[in-house]
Amino acid sequence: MSQMAGTENTPHAAGLPIRPLRRREYELLAASGAFDNEKVELLYGQVVQMSPQGTEHAFSIARLNKVLILALGDLATVRPQLPFAASEYSMPEPDLAVVSELRADAHPERALLVIEVSFSSLAIDRRLKAQLYAETGVPEYWVVDVAHGEVIVHTGPSEAGYRRIEHVGRERVLVPVELPTVRVAVAEILPPAA
Repeated sequence: MSQMAGTENTPHAAGLPIRPLRRREYELLAASGAFDNEKVELLYGQVVQMSPQGTEHAFSIARLNKVLILALGDLATVRPQLPFAASEYSMPEPDLAVVSELRADAHPERALLVIEVSFSSLAIDRRLKAQLYAETGVPEYWVVDVAHGEVIVHTGPSEAGYRRIEHVGRERVLVPVELPTVRVAVAEILPPAA
């Protein structure tokens, strides 16, 4: 974190207008090496540092990746921790995104399902990213809450956010709205209960 973060001597704290970074500008900066050795993503025009991954976080991503790839076959593609072109001012890197088409010349702008695995980033994933994915029209967004042993399923996207939010425990099986032949057992994607 920079020395300026958290102080009152920042342009934002002083009420000065901040010019958001566009996705294309962010991509050019990244290609030039501006973010080498940094884990960052673009959210609402601001470059945000990503949380480091603990072992439980990594476990859930690996399990989800395997389960989804096996369940999907050739129906869709799983993109683990890769850019998602959500809007002109946002390019998050969700833990997993399921997309129906791949292009060599651009990151996907649509996803059938987006998943974030949360431990320390739960507040950001439940509020900021949920709003972003809803605005983008992602039909279903899962937050895998490792600490509480559940998946928070968001469906019914709108400009105001997701209309339906359900907390799903480890005893349940998830069936994505856009992928009705896919079954994901919650217990299979969470670290073993202590």
